Amino acid sequence: MTTRRNCLAIALAFSLTAPAWAVAGEKAPDNDRASILAMAGDYRVRFDMRETASFVPSYQPLDEKVSGGYEAVRVVEDRGDFISLQHILVVEDDGKPVVVKHWRQDWTYQPANVLTYEAANKWVLTPVSAEARKGAWSQTVWQTDDSPRYGGVGKWVYEGGVASWQSDRTLRPLARRDAVRKPVYSWYAGWNRHALTPTGWIHEQDNAKLGLKDGKPVTYVHEVVLNTYSKSDKFQVKAADDYWNATKAYWAEVRTAWDRTIEKDRGITVTEEAQNGSVTGPKLMGLAEQIAEGKTDSAAAIAEAKVLIAGPAKARPLASLK
Repeated sequence: MTTRRNCLAIALAFSLTAPAWAVAGEKAPDNDRASILAMAGDYRVRFDMRETASFVPSYQPLDEKVSGGYEAVRVVEDRGDFISLQHILVVEDDGKPVVVKHWRQDWTYQPANVLTYEAANKWVLTPVSAEARKGAWSQTVWQTDDSPRYGGVGKWVYEGGVASWQSDRTLRPLARRDAVRKPVYSWYAGWNRHALTPTGWIHEQDNAKLGLKDGKPVTYVHEVVLNTYSKSDKFQVKAADDYWNATKAYWAEVRTAWDRTIEKDRGITVTEEAQNGSVTGPKLMGLAEQIAEGKTDSAAAIAEAKVLIAGPAKARPLASLK
């Protein structure tokens, strides 16, 4: 039987303006915008993670891990040079839909800055050079509670009949699938790739899993990830839209609170937590659930969320991983 706890486990693998720190310049190309917007829709999703080659003699690569579910991907905002897509996971529990707000991806054309993972508990605004930003898009990925995860910069290319985008090399915190096991490695370094397919789109990752050994960064193993989004109407899409319509005003204020802190401090420190990604996750997600169930109103939940978001800035970051 699928429970809400299990759904959160799967998940953890309406802003009016883009954040000021991500302000772009020129008009974005229509074909790039169309490629990003094409990722919105209703999908059957398959998550496939495989560790491949070990680089430490004592480390044995894990067996392949495959899971899945259904997702509704909605356009939260489209300002031309800034597009925000919210993923909403839907699974069934005894024939009833269980909805979990999943990850979010923000796209900015020719960004001045990108929010990057620098160390455990720490994300910083990293300037993007004029050369690197020309014709490029940043993709910033956020946790289920809209706290940060990782960001990268790359260009959409159209070759061999395929529209695809690939990031530069980025650092990332461990995903829940790894963090809960307390592995020998502590972070990822890798490339993030999106490509459109005839039936939807794919999200690929080429990851190196790193940790400290004798005080120095060491690659323990490589991993390939293939997340496949195939168009589908075989799930209760209305449940996802009902949840989002009930909670989007709350989540808009949550995003704004995170963005203001990031802009003010040129980054943010948030305590990471294996089960939920960030320590803020259970509370912020719980407040949204109370709104969706009619147990509280948005104004009260927003006030509580703002206080909570102000707290993680006191988290103690560790030394830079770069």
